[in-house]
Amino acid sequence: MKSIKVFLGLVITLSLLTAIPVQAQGGDGDSHFFSQTKHNVQGAFWVYYQNITEAESVLGYPITEEFVNEDGILIQYFQRARLEIQKEQVHLTPLGVLLYHSGVKLDIANESACDQYETGFSVCFAFRDYFNAHHGTGLLGLPISSFEFQDNMIVQYFQNGRLEWHPSNPVDQRVVTGNLGSAYFNTKGEDPARLTGVTPISGITETQVLSLNVRAFPWKAVTYSTDQQVFFIVVQDQTLQAVQRAKGTAIVHWTSGTTQSLDILTDERGVATLKIPVNDQDYGGLVTVDVSVSHGNLMGKTETSFRIWY
Repeated sequence: MKSIKVFLGLVITLSLLTAIPVQAQGGDGDSHFFSQTKHNVQGAFWVYYQNITEAESVLGYPITEEFVNEDGILIQYFQRARLEIQKEQVHLTPLGVLLYHSGVKLDIANESACDQYETGFSVCFAFRDYFNAHHGTGLLGLPISSFEFQDNMIVQYFQNGRLEWHPSNPVDQRVVTGNLGSAYFNTKGEDPARLTGVTPISGITETQVLSLNVRAFPWKAVTYSTDQQVFFIVVQDQTLQAVQRAKGTAIVHWTSGTTQSLDILTDERGVATLKIPVNDQDYGGLVTVDVSVSHGNLMGKTETSFRIWY
């Protein structure tokens, strides 16, 4: 137990030495509002954020505003990290050290595909590629574990974060930085009210649609064989805000085996209303509707159905 405490103490010390400090001066009036989570990043934290390659991938989006914690330190939580200012410099909180728990260790036989570090651990294969492409020890810090199996995935801990292997992701997105910022926020028992979104400091909102949440439902769950039906298509973004002018198609599969195509265009509420007659359908049959919607380069799909009664 004593040796573990000594090791962790060494790791925390090293983490402070390997951080990428940014002087907390200049640009204090600069800020950026992240519509994805409805929080601002300003001053020295914003300067730091802009200097990180693919910061949205490594640090994530802000989940709080900056605030002074119980130790008198100015901090701000992000999905995958926590930033803090000490001695007028921005540092990463060593969340990997603070949140590490042992999993099932995995042996790596091919040392030629690995880089070994002074902590006695190696970074290998795709983790090594990601690590080297994202500031290496300067950002994530030194490795403090080997490959381990935790939470049904392969992970590796570093002083300031955790890398995860997600094989179902696209080839170039299978290595992901874990959401340790969010996890530490909960572990510390921070005030959940700090997660509530705020308005932009600049007073200007630039909403960026990153994903489409598409839902569809019929006016009538059951109709007569000859009747009138209405479909409602609802399109929202990643924050569940309405997406206007999303376009698409609803393909109706009738009980007779024929299909019918309906055009979709959402209004200012993110809703498209489609009216259609039902003609001579089979009693007890199921009519299904495949919905496909696009907005810019984004695509969203869903389906709905209704039953013919008599």
